[in-house]
Amino acid sequence: MSRLIAVVDDEPDIRELVALHLRKAGFSVRAFPDAGQFQKSLAGTVPDLVVLDLMLPDADGIDVCKDLKRDARTAQVPVVMLTARGDELDRVLGLEIGADDYVTKPFSPKELVARVKVVLRRHGRQETSETVHLTDEVVMDLNRYEVTVRGRKLDLTTTEFKLLQILAERRGWVFSREEILSRLWGDEKAVIDRTVDVHITNLRKKLGKSGRVIENVRGVGYKLRD
Repeated sequence: MSRLIAVVDDEPDIRELVALHLRKAGFSVRAFPDAGQFQKSLAGTVPDLVVLDLMLPDADGIDVCKDLKRDARTAQVPVVMLTARGDELDRVLGLEIGADDYVTKPFSPKELVARVKVVLRRHGRQETSETVHLTDEVVMDLNRYEVTVRGRKLDLTTTEFKLLQILAERRGWVFSREEILSRLWGDEKAVIDRTVDVHITNLRKKLGKSGRVIENVRGVGYKLRD
């Protein structure tokens, strides 16, 4: 899966330029013209990194960054600030509230992409949490290959665990059966689409009432409910 980058900037030309170069570098991109639309999107999908303008029409980027760092779901998401405000005070304030880098306009798109890559690598090395909370009751331990529901360990097969892990990578995103098949079994031609449905059914049964977190999108595939 390519990393998802959120670009929040009210200038259409800047959004398109940044998105274009990030996509060329292999990233997935979602672009937003203001803080409101970006913050609404967080209810569904949390990006891997945010490129954030400080001068937005509906909010100060400093406040948006503070909100990200206060929320447990987004506190670990790295932020690269992109702004025309190049004063030392703004730069220091941005870094002090948790931004990972600060790029001033005008800027080199290639340099911005390079900085995004560096921040993601640095963030990856610093990450220590190996647990994923799918709901208040369902917790995945990525090191032990264990899933617990209300503290009770489930007896999952390796395939069931990996399937749940794939869905957990992007909450709210729909994974097609073909993509899941490719991720789990590669080019094994003997494996058919129906195999995914069987594993999903077994997984839901083992999760019990919490199995509702896995949603079937008719004709497409599966996702974890937002």
